[in-house]
Amino acid sequence: MANERLRGAIIESGMTLDQVAERLGVSAKTVERWINDPKRQPYRRFKYATASLLQREMSYLWPEERTSAEVTEAGNAELIKLYPHRSVVPNRLWTQLYASAQRSFDVLVYSGFWLTEDAAFHQVVKEKSAAGIPVRFMLGDPDSAAVAVRGTDEGIGGAMAGKIRNALVNYAPLFGLPGVEFRLHSTTLYNSLYRADDQMLANGHLYGVGAYMAPVLHIQRVAGGELFDAYAESIERVWESARPITSPTDLGGSDS
Repeated sequence: MANERLRGAIIESGMTLDQVAERLGVSAKTVERWINDPKRQPYRRFKYATASLLQREMSYLWPEERTSAEVTEAGNAELIKLYPHRSVVPNRLWTQLYASAQRSFDVLVYSGFWLTEDAAFHQVVKEKSAAGIPVRFMLGDPDSAAVAVRGTDEGIGGAMAGKIRNALVNYAPLFGLPGVEFRLHSTTLYNSLYRADDQMLANGHLYGVGAYMAPVLHIQRVAGGELFDAYAESIERVWESARPITSPTDLGGSDS
């Protein structure tokens, strides 16, 4: 059964589907699915944004909306462990995480340089490539404004761009492996994300502090939870906007 309340609220607002979608940062087809397919409900943050945009209560647009207590309980179940700093995360955890990947293997960072020097990690990438599992690396475009700002924020200036270039050189043996893709992004990262299937390590970014001193959340996907999916969606957004490269020296073409 279609969500007629949502459809009616959009009509009463005087906005078109395209206008609503643009204001929410999604596609018009996505808004159509929210209306016509009750199983394809938006994430909670989009529900809040939609309700605010249309000046309706969220519970009016989605009467079946879960209580805040239910969402919080599911979120607590998603958290496996909180590490106060990346530097105290056991080294073996990173390779164990990716060694378990059967569907998704994503690395979203600016440089993630420390990982490029881990021989065990390189071996896991090669094994997953041989097994036909897609591996996606998203590193910051060293010529982008976002990377320059992050370098300034961490107090290392242009060294951040240098770390990215060095990371790509270290990854040279992985370029060209079946299913292994590299892309450069120009986005502002609030977290470095390391995903393997339904588990993820989310390394927060703090102003004036290197990522190795920032907290890390070890989370898992849980039925009814929203935390993991929120992070996973951000990975997809960066991937879609990032520029593919085919070698460590393929750095031209930045529009930043």
